Amino acid sequence: MLTEMAALGFTQVELSHGIRITLVPGILRAVAEGVVRITSTHNFCPLPTGVVRAAPNLFEPSARDRREHDQWLRHTRRSIEFAAQVGAKVLVLHLGSVDFFWFNPARRVGQYLRDHPDAGRNPGDQTYAELLRTCYQRLERRAPPFWAQVQDSLREISDLARDKGVRLGCENREKFEELPLDSVFPDFFAAQPPGSPLGYWHDTGHADIKEGMGLLRHREHLAAMAPWTIGWHLHDVDAQGHDHQPLGAGHIDFEMVSKFWRPEHLLTLEFSPRVSSDEVRASKARLEALLARRD
Repeated sequence: MLTEMAALGFTQVELSHGIRITLVPGILRAVAEGVVRITSTHNFCPLPTGVVRAAPNLFEPSARDRREHDQWLRHTRRSIEFAAQVGAKVLVLHLGSVDFFWFNPARRVGQYLRDHPDAGRNPGDQTYAELLRTCYQRLERRAPPFWAQVQDSLREISDLARDKGVRLGCENREKFEELPLDSVFPDFFAAQPPGSPLGYWHDTGHADIKEGMGLLRHREHLAAMAPWTIGWHLHDVDAQGHDHQPLGAGHIDFEMVSKFWRPEHLLTLEFSPRVSSDEVRASKARLEALLARRD
């Protein structure tokens, strides 16, 4: 796997949340032989024993069930230790979701957007604006105990991450009910103590999907999060709303996005398995051209 990435011209890679335990010996051998460098990993990495497909939300830090929380804590600690073992600087984390026992408001938002796909980018759609306001208010009322649990969970792993020299990249998410709510990100990071291992990890596709829902403005969000940004997942979103597409295959303005890149940031191309090798190479060339213009 890593030899194939090297053949595509990459010297540094991220290990995803789809790494089965059976791949670990080969990964360790490739790292020892210098095939590539591992700059970041994505929780859970490696996957829990017996799990054979990508499962980043198998256990959530927002879970209020003690058994699920203990499993999240166990496997996240293991992921931190593995990240340190392979020399990764960052472990990317999903931060859970708000659980609705009845009537998740995300369904109403999703149903309207299926019938009116441009509603979120159309400020003139007052029906959608009122629907979104009502649903988001319900989300905000329901979120506090789940968000409190997330913060408690992060405190439980921060010391280990700091001791291992691994930053924790808190990733923005694409679903309506996923945490954190984008509006709380700045205050959350501003409140972290000196030396905290927590940082912001920006996913371009997720932000674009949220923009399409009318929940944020991509450029404004990037500006607000710039002081805490440590890394990026870069992929495009096509006209049908499919993310993890090659750069240039959709409508994301990567010229705008690139203005927020800094030399210390980690940049990861994160694509669907259906993307071809030629499309990967073309995206890599687009990324390098953007970086050249930033110099």
